Order: sequence, then structure tokens, then C-alpha cells
Amino acid sequence: MAEIASIVSVFSSLPLRKILLLTGILFFSPAFFSQDLPKQKPGKKMIEVLNADDGIDEIEKKTGKRVTRLLGNVSLKHNDIFMKCDSAWFYTGYNQIRAYSRIHMTQGDTLQLRGDSLFYDGSTETASVDGNVELIDKETHLYTQSVRYDVKNEVARYSTGGKITNGENTLTSIIGIYYVSQNLFHFKDSVNIVNPDYVMTADTMDYNTDSETAIFTGPSEMKGDSIYLYCERGWYDTKNDISRIWKNAVIDNRQQVIKGDSLYYDGVKGYGLAYRNTSITDTTNNIIVKGDYAWYYKSPERFMVTDKALFIQVSEKDSLFLHADTINAVTRSDSVMKEYRLMRAFHNCRIYSNDIQAKCDSLSYSFRDSVIRMYKSPVLWSEENQLVADSIALLTKNRQADRMELYSSAFVTSQVDDSRFNQVKGRSLTGYFKDNELYRIDVDGNGETIYWLLDGDEVVGVNKAKCARIEIFVSDGKITAINEYQNPEGVIDPPLKADAEKEKLEGFSWYDLIRPKKMMDIFRK
Repeated sequence: MAEIASIVSVFSSLPLRKILLLTGILFFSPAFFSQDLPKQKPGKKMIEVLNADDGIDEIEKKTGKRVTRLLGNVSLKHNDIFMKCDSAWFYTGYNQIRAYSRIHMTQGDTLQLRGDSLFYDGSTETASVDGNVELIDKETHLYTQSVRYDVKNEVARYSTGGKITNGENTLTSIIGIYYVSQNLFHFKDSVNIVNPDYVMTADTMDYNTDSETAIFTGPSEMKGDSIYLYCERGWYDTKNDISRIWKNAVIDNRQQVIKGDSLYYDGVKGYGLAYRNTSITDTTNNIIVKGDYAWYYKSPERFMVTDKALFIQVSEKDSLFLHADTINAVTRSDSVMKEYRLMRAFHNCRIYSNDIQAKCDSLSYSFRDSVIRMYKSPVLWSEENQLVADSIALLTKNRQADRMELYSSAFVTSQVDDSRFNQVKGRSLTGYFKDNELYRIDVDGNGETIYWLLDGDEVVGVNKAKCARIEIFVSDGKITAINEYQNPEGVIDPPLKADAEKEKLEGFSWYDLIRPKKMMDIFRK
């Protein structure tokens, strides 16, 4: 009797509408009407009404469902979900809510859903929020017109277009799925990321709101003032400006264009790695470097390429191709602090162009004075002439050979026939080019020559001479004249007295078998 008196005392203290509301909800619950309502699944908790200014019990005309209409400051709870609105229809037997106006749904400490209307099913634990929808999770805000939310699995979906803001990034797409517990968005169709520094577009993209990392699937590109990126697979850490991309991958940092099967780039450090089928293109200097592995820095500009390393100096008239085991480049400053690039190639270097070919163990190319310096048993070929020395410098102008200098033990050879060779040697040699063709050679110090005299195609004699200085003129790759200066000594013998096999100056060698005669020969071992 005391308990009944206590209950009566509580109800007597409530307003009449509150009493009718609470008793109505109790009266129309499954416990009272289990005979004409679908049974709830075992273990499913009922939606709780925490507050409402008014409540009306009725039967909905369209569906015939028993319903309680809740009005004013409505507050509801189901498991860890709290829902607020201005009004709602509570289908108690079905454990469902239709709510309207100023919808505010919360789950846990961080997730909030707002909108104009809500349908919530307590049996399936799913919610649909429509009209001016905003989903808030920590620093992430989603704006769309309609969201379907799987409360149990914490998955939100939209398919009518949405906008997400996260940090400095604004993301838009037609279709999106948000896996709340994983902080992961999955976007499809017209995906965009807008950042103060770039705009990113993709067909399909995943985005982690916690790490602010975008994962690409399908054709994707990023455009900014200092960067352009394209790939068909990969990821980009927008917070730390780090990317790893593959499948037709391209990175353009506005100084170099880098391509490869797989690329890594740290935008803060200006540092990148490229793997397999890599290329670095300097559009300012018309230079391309290729290989299977490369690293590079944007500032100060430097790079290294290895594994099938290839350097190409692009020219409309005659491009130059260089292959070596390793090619690298560094940026240096001269005495007046002017920066220039120094490129170096190591081991098994071979050069090919239409007019000039070369082989050496290592070389350097200074962009300050446009000089290629070759070291360790260098050989250079210009049309029919073979030139060797301890070291060789090839000076270029406007991407064409201008002059070459051979230091110590200079030796020039050209073939007359199978057994005869024109030969010139001396302490040092300077060759001069016109339109990329060798036309004059000056030999200084200890000059020696063996020159076969021809009458048409017939050999009529051999000229052997020694002098301090020799001047040689060349036309169409052939020696046309030899001038000897400073105490020349020489003889001219008829061809019958000359043994062609013995008419060789000390140091003679003929390297035609290793000469690159087409571009692909530079890769020949």
C-alpha cells in the first residue's frame, strides 16, 4: 500500500498532459498490445522518451499503426544514441521514431548529426536524416541533404552530393561513406579536395580524417602553384605533404618532371624517390635523365639515377645520349656565388649523337661553361676520326660541339683501308667544330704523323713526319691537308716500300668494335 501511495503521489505532482503522455506510451507499448503488433527481436532495447512538452496517442490513418505524437522539446534515447527535435511520431510497437525540425542526434562524445527530419528504427539501429544535414565528428564536418546512418556499425552514407571540411581541406563528392570508428571516408564520383596550396581530383578516393591522408584508386591528379601530381593508385598525406604514388605516376615540382612506376615525394623536404622506369625532365635546360632508381632534391637541386641510367640532352638538330652505371648532379656556386649544375657519370660511360660518339670510365658535365670532361681511357669519335688521350674535354655552345681538347698522349686515327690508318699524335691536341663537324685539328708538342697519300682510291705513297706543331684540316670526316711547323722532319715512301702492318705509331689502337654506332649501342657491355 505504501508503494501505491508513493506512485500516486508522484503522478499527482505532474501536469495532466505529462501524465497522459507517459501513461499513453506505457499503455501502447508491446506489453499491452502484443496481440496486434509485430514482436520485438529478443534482446532489442526499446526507445526511451526522456522528455516532451506534450503527447497525443492516436492511430495513424495511412498505415493504421498505433502512434504517440510528441510535441515540444522532445528528447529520446536508444542505447548510446540521444535524439532531440521539436516534434516526433513514436511508433512504440515498431520501436521507430519519425522526428521533425531541429534534429540533433548524438553518439558518444564526438559524433553529432543535425538535419530537418529523422527516421530512426530501434530494431535495426539505423537512422535516416534528411534536409540540411550536418554530421560532426571531432574536426570533421559533413554537409549534405540526406544521410543514412548505421548506428550499430557506425557507418554513414550519402548519395546526393556532399561536402566535408577537415583541417585546411574541403572535400566534395557525389557519393560518400564514412566509417566513423575508423575515421575513414570512402568517396566516389567527381571527388575533389580543395586546399589553400592545391586542388585534388579523383574518381575514387579514401580519406582518413585523423591522419588527413587521401588514398587514390583510379585516375587522380593534384594541381598547385608549386606541384602537379598524377597517378592511378597511391596515397597523399595532406598534413605532412608526403605522397607515395604508382601506376602512370607523375610529379612536377615546377623545376623537374619526375615519372616512374612508383614515386615517393616529401614536399616539405623537397625530396623524392623513384623506382623502375624512372625519368627526371628539366624543361628549362631541355635535359632528361632516366633509370630504374632515382633520388632527387628540389633545393638545392640535385639528383642521382642508377640502373640503366641514361642522360639525354635534347636538341632539335642532334640530341646527345649518355649511358653510365650511375649519373648524378649537384648544384654548386662559383666565385661570384652564381649557382650552376655539375653532372657526373661513373663507370662504363658511353655517349652517342649523330656526329659525335665517345666512351670512357667516368665524366663530368659543367653547366657553367658547357664542358664535358672525360677521364680514364677516353675515346671520342667524330665521323671517320678516332681520338684518344689520357683525358678529353669537349666544349659545347648552343648544345653543339664547339671545341675539344685532348691532354697528354693525344692520338688521332682514321682508317684508309683494311690495313692502313692515318695517324697523328702529340703531347696535346685541340680540335675545332663547325655545325657540329670537326674541321681542324692542332697538335702541340712532339708531333708525329703517318699519312697515306691517295690518288682517287689508289694509294700512291706514305708521308711520315715529326715536328713540334701540326695543323690538320678535315672535310666530310676525311683529312684533306697536314701542315707541319717548327723543324719538321719527314719522308715520303712509295707504297710498295711501306709495310702497312708496321706503319703504326707507338700507342696505336683501333677501337671501332666498341664504338656506339646507333643509340642503343650505348647499353652494350
